[in-house]
Amino acid sequence: MGEERKEEEKRGLEGTGLSLPPNRHGNLSSASSDAHLKKILHDIRSSKTSAVINYGASWCRVCSQVVPSFCQLSNEFKRLSFIYADIDECPETTQGIRYTPTFHFYRDGERVDEMLGAGEERLHDRLWLHS
Repeated sequence: MGEERKEEEKRGLEGTGLSLPPNRHGNLSSASSDAHLKKILHDIRSSKTSAVINYGASWCRVCSQVVPSFCQLSNEFKRLSFIYADIDECPETTQGIRYTPTFHFYRDGERVDEMLGAGEERLHDRLWLHS
């Protein structure tokens, strides 16, 4: 019972159950609730940080395929903040997300781009463009 409870409590990137590359620059985080995602969005807007948010879901096969690349790319683009948000863990804040994965790109506190779907090369090119 205790082991099952620990599994249930894992959220965000830990909750994916995937073997993910380590983040070497401290620029990768995950939103584990609506309140947490709202705080992250507020921080992006107020600090005018460049960021990318990956909206995904634990049940989405394509999301599971792109998350390791997303984590790896956080090491290459160290000036960007990388955030993973599971739409089931942040249902109120992610109501406008209609497709997973969806990536939102922020520069100077404003959302400047959106990418629907996966593709490591496409994601890399967008990150390069917005870094």
